[in-house]
Amino acid sequence: MKTEVGEYIAGAYLKIIKKCDFVDYNVRPPGGGLEGLNELDVVGLDFKNKTVYLCEVTTHIRGLLYKDNRTTVERIKTKYERQKDYADKYLSDFPYRHFMFWSPVVPKGYITEELKKIEGLELIINEKYTQCIDELRKKAKELTNDVGNPFFRTLQILERLRR
Repeated sequence: MKTEVGEYIAGAYLKIIKKCDFVDYNVRPPGGGLEGLNELDVVGLDFKNKTVYLCEVTTHIRGLLYKDNRTTVERIKTKYERQKDYADKYLSDFPYRHFMFWSPVVPKGYITEELKKIEGLELIINEKYTQCIDELRKKAKELTNDVGNPFFRTLQILERLRR
């Protein structure tokens, strides 16, 4: 499966800001079958701190929506439950777990209010998403080495353009 730019954004944040040792994209549970169809968009592992980050990423630039508001919230809840199941089954060596939902444009109102009620799910949406991009831009000004993430490399280039 092709990695989307929003996934690279989340991955850059995990690698550069959260200092993950390993970041992988479109991770599927081993063994195949129906369970193997459920992918995790981004997984970051910080071995030193025994911390894992599991990220669902939806990059709808016209606003997050699947069919209707209720369906949208239910779909995200389902994906969050899959993240927790995956962590329990395959990441037992990582006691510190962060479950994240990344989306740049989420309509304020029903969706944002209902998502806030999902205990344990960290929302990287709207203003928080922008803050994460700003943190990456700051680091892109400082770092010159290629970290293996095409989004971050693009930021490095953009931050060095001359006029």
